[in-house]
Amino acid sequence: MALETKLFDIAEHLNTPEDIRAFLQEVLETGNESDFVHALNTAARAMGMSEVAKKAGVTRASLYKSLSENGNPRFVTISKVTKALGCKLAVA
Repeated sequence: MALETKLFDIAEHLNTPEDIRAFLQEVLETGNESDFVHALNTAARAMGMSEVAKKAGVTRASLYKSLSENGNPRFVTISKVTKALGCKLAVA
């Protein structure tokens, strides 16, 4: 019998707003800019890309493109998505 595995997707484990905030905070503290954009993509998938796009005031397709591996979102997009996820950007 062959062992079947599936890729780990952190989005499947971000079940609450607190999970999402903790995840984004950790990536912000330990990663770089592209890691944070990838984390926003993961968090948006966890919450529901359509819901996040609606709250951020962008189209779903635009959100997917901005947060994709080759995306280069503007700061305003990052800010809107962060707020749509129930978080805020801060300088400490």
